[in-house]
Amino acid sequence: MSAMTMLRDATGAAHEAVDAAFGAHDLASPEAYGRFLLAHGRALPAAERVMAALPFARTLPTRAPLLAADLADIGEVVPAPLPFAPGDDAATLWGVLYVVEGSRLGGAMLSRQVPPDLPWRYLGAVHASGQWRAIRAALDAAAAGEDSDWTARMIAGALATFALYAEAAAVNPPA
Repeated sequence: MSAMTMLRDATGAAHEAVDAAFGAHDLASPEAYGRFLLAHGRALPAAERVMAALPFARTLPTRAPLLAADLADIGEVVPAPLPFAPGDDAATLWGVLYVVEGSRLGGAMLSRQVPPDLPWRYLGAVHASGQWRAIRAALDAAAAGEDSDWTARMIAGALATFALYAEAAAVNPPA
């Protein structure tokens, strides 16, 4: 079974909960969209900072500056990030990367709900052609031959990242 499949299976409920929390925001409303961006501002910079310890992650473009620019455009500043220290071993970091980079896919779909007069650089920051496939291949290669303890740490990293986003959504819930 691929690492991607293991992660998807093990984190499905957490993923659905985060999707539901953020899906409750009406992105067509400037106020609700602002709350959505503020919530992401509490999670994304912290997750990207942790993820940067993984050499592969440093080959990927970050989105925190795009999020900061979108917040500035609506008159907000990036809030203080929530504490996030899931661990710094490679397995855990791959789990973090799975959630952070996977969120680009959802962001692309959500960006369609944002009116054209609101900034959407952050949600519109999709993977370059073939990049998601390369991420999946790199994740599977990193996990190949690793034991169940490594896999458990990878899953724990992903679950910790989903929990970070869930906490951020609770701090800035829909109005």
